[in-house]
Parts: sequence; structure tokens; C-alpha cells
Amino acid sequence: MEQDELNIKVGKAVKLFWDTKQKQLLASGDSSNRGAVTGGKQMDGFIDMLKGIAMEQGIPEECIYTKNTYIPGFFRSSKDWDFLIISPNKKLITAIELKSQIGSYGNNFNNRTEEAIGSAVDLWTAFRENQFPNQQAPWVGYLTVVGKDDSSTSPIKNIEPYFPVRTEFNSTSYLDRYKLLCQKLILERHYSSAALLCTNGPEHFENMSDDTSIGSFISSFIGYLSGKADEF
Repeated sequence: MEQDELNIKVGKAVKLFWDTKQKQLLASGDSSNRGAVTGGKQMDGFIDMLKGIAMEQGIPEECIYTKNTYIPGFFRSSKDWDFLIISPNKKLITAIELKSQIGSYGNNFNNRTEEAIGSAVDLWTAFRENQFPNQQAPWVGYLTVVGKDDSSTSPIKNIEPYFPVRTEFNSTSYLDRYKLLCQKLILERHYSSAALLCTNGPEHFENMSDDTSIGSFISSFIGYLSGKADEF
């Protein structure tokens, strides 16, 4: 996919993200920003983008699931992912988790980290235990949108009362730590690809690194789907 075309698609998803966030805040009458942190549907533009890209690769619409997206786990009975592709002969082709965070970084970053790791470990353990039989490994993606503001870009203090933390966390902001999280999720093969977008408003988005860019994520997604054309 050409970069200009991708930028248009991502730009539309980012604008919808901010529009939805603002509507949720107005509807809730909550000035604390909690609605912006916890409200659902903010990532629907990205889900629609992924669905459109998948269909462009020849994936039938009826094989793409964005509601009732439960698949079995190992440590728990099932997990509700955000985006699934399941072939006509019931092979799990793709599972994607989408997250966002605007504000309240200190309260929620660790939760996001634990969720991302836990969901991946649960899925891959279930795959190892033949919960998805007679198929190759699925493509598993993690896409997160994080606000770019003073709170997310300022260095934060490490808490190390007994042992020092790893040196790569020194002098890092929450955005830096989200980047490290995504890089390590890829490095440890918990996810086939992980993307981090930061944004400060409906007209702005940027990547934090090449390996966690939305372009790299989409290229990997398209490449995998191209190799699975015979499943459909």
C-alpha cells in the first residue's frame, strides 16, 4: 500500500477517534477525562480501516468478525478480541487487539502492559495445546493509540526501592515506555506486529519508531493475508 493512501486511511481513523472521545465526554458530563480514558468505540475507525484493507486483499466480509469476537484461551475459557479473521473451514487467521489511552497514564499504563502480555500468552498457549487444530500459527496484532501531551512525554521516575530497574527505562516518558512495550512484544514474539501511534488532536498522528509504525504493522498484516489467499 502506498504511504499516501495509508496516511489518508489512518488520518480518517484518528479523526473519528477524537470525535468519538469528545462526544463521550459531552454525553457523560465528566470533566475529569475518565470518559476519554475508558470509553469504548474510540477505535472503531481503526477497526473499519483494518476490515477494508482485509477485503482489499480478497478476504470475504463474512469471514471478518468485529462483534462477538470470543476465541478460547488456556488460562481462561475465552477472550473477546477486537478483530478476527476466520476462514470458511474455521481456521483462525488473524486476531488483533486495539487499545487507546489519553491521559491518566500513571494509573493505566501498567494495566495496559499486563493486558497485552496476558492476552498473547493465553492465545499462544491455547494454540500450543491444539485449541485451534490443523492450522498454522495465526497473525496476532496489537495496535495502540496514545496521547502526545506533557504528561506522556515528560520523563517519569523509576520506583526501585530494592533492585534497580533495567537501564532502558531510565529517563523515559510514558510514550517511550509504550514504544519499548511494543518493541518487546515483537521481540518476544508475543505479537506478529505491534503498532504505536501518538496523537495530540484530530489532525495529528505520528509514529514513535519504524519497527512499531502503523506502516510496518499494515505491511505485515497485508503480507500475511496474501499468503493465506488459498484459505478463502
